[in-house]
Parts: sequence; structure tokens; C-alpha cells
Amino acid sequence: MRPATSRAAHGSRRWAAASGMVSAVAAVVAGELLAGLLSPSLSPLTAVGGALIDALPPGVKEWAVSLFGTADKAVFVTGMLIVIAAVGGLAGILEQRRRFAGAAVIAVFGLVGLAAVLTRAQMTPGAVPVPLAAAVAGALLLRFLIRRLRENTPAAPAPEGKRGTGRRTFLQVLATSAAVTAVGGIIAGVWRGAAAGISTAREKLRLPAAASEAPAIPAGAEVSLDGMQPLVTPKRDFYRIDTALIVPVIDPDTWTLRVTGMVEQEIELNLADLLAKPLIERHVTIACVSNEVGGDLIGNARWLGWPVRELLALVRPQAGADMVLSRSSDGWTAGTPLEVLTDTRDAILAVGMNGEPLPLEHGFPVRMIVPGLYGYVSATKWLTELRLTKFADDEGYWTPRGWSERGPIKTASRIDVPRTGRRVGAGTVKFGGVAWSQHTGIGKVELRVNRGPWQQADLAPGISRDTWYQWQLGIELTPGQYEVQVRATDLSGKPQAEERRPVAPDGATGFHTIRVDVNP
Repeated sequence: MRPATSRAAHGSRRWAAASGMVSAVAAVVAGELLAGLLSPSLSPLTAVGGALIDALPPGVKEWAVSLFGTADKAVFVTGMLIVIAAVGGLAGILEQRRRFAGAAVIAVFGLVGLAAVLTRAQMTPGAVPVPLAAAVAGALLLRFLIRRLRENTPAAPAPEGKRGTGRRTFLQVLATSAAVTAVGGIIAGVWRGAAAGISTAREKLRLPAAASEAPAIPAGAEVSLDGMQPLVTPKRDFYRIDTALIVPVIDPDTWTLRVTGMVEQEIELNLADLLAKPLIERHVTIACVSNEVGGDLIGNARWLGWPVRELLALVRPQAGADMVLSRSSDGWTAGTPLEVLTDTRDAILAVGMNGEPLPLEHGFPVRMIVPGLYGYVSATKWLTELRLTKFADDEGYWTPRGWSERGPIKTASRIDVPRTGRRVGAGTVKFGGVAWSQHTGIGKVELRVNRGPWQQADLAPGISRDTWYQWQLGIELTPGQYEVQVRATDLSGKPQAEERRPVAPDGATGFHTIRVDVNP
């Protein structure tokens, strides 16, 4: 049995660690609250997180997306907070052993936050003092808690009643600090989640009627099978993959788009200028290059915007320019081939999605939509700049990280009904899903069972060659286990690739394969 002094020392270290954890998290919360006041687009937490994301090897990013999908950011932030709390616990123990030792650890946090803030594209003068002020708040709280811990932890064993009273006093102080930190975290989350009033600005924005409305959806384009995804993806279900830990805050009243680089005439537009242009509305399916075979990082929506080719005609690209480098407000970039922005496809500066202004998380107030290219080379959200340049001179964010330069979307197909591993009854089993070959179109979809002959599915009419197509097929199956595969062929007669390849460096290939158990 350990002596009373040993037990007391162990308990004291435990409470010192708890004090450090509360203080470190409180510093983070203070940073988020101060950022809400002084720097809505950038906080120390998001600055450090963004720097870490930039530094991570591409394979780590792909692993995270494949494992967590669109929840990858929440998991990443949670992991950061766990690490911060753990280091804070160490700071608490150090502070108990030697005055200012733990406070120095929290001060280092502040310096790291400052260094990260200074590297981010959203950096403003208001963002600079935030990490330092947050670190001071955390260090002061740590000093206060450790002092109270010492005051209520006698060096020598005390009578049980007195020792219990002292411990209760400290625990009350610690619990109060933790509660205040938690409430502050909730307030910061709500405040930051509301994007500092930008949600209200978005709700008040009235989009003009399209000069060219979206063609009507053909009769029979949507297959009516239980479990099928809607033909037009609701905004709440639309995938989100980007590098922004929090949604960038852009005031639509002050937003501008600059067009620079290899042009005869640079121009700058504000939102009123853009909304006054003859806008077009089109259904376009966009996809993430990280979409695995059979994955759901793809969606179809009705977009409203101004054709990019009309904007480029105003600036008059110079001879030799072959790339448009688009830039987000958070510094993220995409390199898009100039030819796809000047041909007949409906590449647009989008301001609306499914009849409403763009959702905040999908690029409000303006983003790019380019049919036929993966998003990493085209679909820049929170757009602030277009720069005409050359592929030989510039690179988008993901190209130096091992991804291909141009990123054309590959022909692919997916089985949505029934889900793999699902048990179904014998007889006619209804299969259904989607196929896509953006800006080329789908000519046919086929299924095969247990590597047998291909059977052609009923292909629903597509909205356009820039959207996915739905399909269905009933197959007679007797009791047993079956492997079912799907393949699509585009309108030029080229079938999708069978070879199984990973998403890097230019998109996954292979037949989506499911397994179905058929019961008697």
C-alpha cells in the first residue's frame, strides 16, 4: 500500500494535468472567440490546421477521405484538440513542478499559432494579435489553477476532514473553469458556424432570373426504385471535400473577383456586376478525384451563373496562355486548362445552386463549375481571383502533391440498389444506379452476374451529357450468393476501364462490384 504522501503527490499531479488540459482548451476557445471579433475568416486553430493539412503527404489525405468521407474535417479538428489537451496536461504537471514552466509551453502554442496565421492567405492585421492574446489567457488560467491547487494541497498529510475540504475547494474552481470553457466553446462554435452574420446576408440575397433557363428534365429521367439517390442532389446531401477547416467568411457586399495575368485588360467585378450579367442555369454533375469506385463523392445540381468564356472574352487572353489559375479566399488554387473554359461547355461562375444562393459550405458567394473535370482542377469555391498563365509556369494546389495537371473525369458507373451484402428474395431482383461521363454522355449501361455475359440495362434519358444518368435492370435470380458488376459505355462507344486503379494521380477506375445474398 502506498504511503499517504505518495498518494497525495500522485493525486496532485493528476489535478495539475487536468488544470493544464482545461487551460490549453480555454486558450483555443479564447482564440476562436477573439477571431470571431477581429478575424472571422481565420483563427489560430484553423491557421495551424490549414498549415498541417498543407504539410501532410497526399496519401494521408486520401486515407482520411476514404476512411471518414466528408467527416474528415471534424475528425481532424477533434484530433487536434486531443493533442492540444494532452500537451496542456503536460504543461500543467510542469507548471506544478516549476513556476512558469507550463506557462512557457502554452506560450509556445501562441507562437506556433502566430507563425501559422502569418502564412495563411486570409491573414489580416486583426488576426495577428489573436494567437498571442489566446496564449496569454491560457497561461494566466494555468497559473491561477496551479496556485489554487498548491493552496489546497498541503505538503504534509492533513486530517481527513480538512484535506477533503481543501480538495473540494480546488475541484470547484477547476469545474467552474471547465464549465466556462465549455460554454465559451459552444458560443464560439455557434458564432463561427453562423459565419459571423454571412448566413443572414445570404438569406437576403435575391438572385436574378436566368437569361437562359435550364432545359426541362426529360420524362422518365428519374428511376423510381426504393433506395435510389435523387436525380438532383439536395444541398444537404451534396458532398463537400476541400481543405478549409471552417467555412470561409466572405461578405457578399465587399466580394470582388480579379482577373489578372496574361490578359490584354485586367478587370475586377463585384457581386452586383456579376448578377447583372446574362446568367444561365444548367444541371451539371461534379465529382471529386478522391471518389473511389462506387463512392459517393459526386453530386448533380442545378447551377446558376455566368459563362466563364464570356468573362475571358472581355479580358482577351494573350498568346501563349494555356491555364487559368483560380484562387479561393483561403489561398487554395486550381489550374484549369484554358481551352475548356473557352469552348462550348457550360463552365460558369456559379452564384446559385438548386434555385437558391450557393450554400456557405459550397462556395458562397461565387464558385466555379466546369463540366468534365474533377473538382481539384476546376471547382474552386469562395472564388476571388482568376489568373491567366501557363502550365509551364504555375501549378494548382494539388499538382505538386502528386496529382495530374488536367484531371478529366473518367467514365464510371455505380450500383445503388440493392446495397452490397443485402439479402433479397428470389425471383426478379431490381438493380439500379447511376453512370456518368461528364461532357461526353452515357450510351449504355450493362450488368453481369458472376462474371457471365453482359446484360444491357434500361438507361433513363439524361438531363444532358454534363449530368449523370440513372439506370435499372431486373434480373431473375435463384437462391444463392451472387457477384454483380456494372460497366458504362460513353456516347462515343468507349467503355469504362475495367482495370482497378486507385484515385491517385488522376481518378479511380474499375467496375463497381457488389455481392448479393438471394433467399428462397
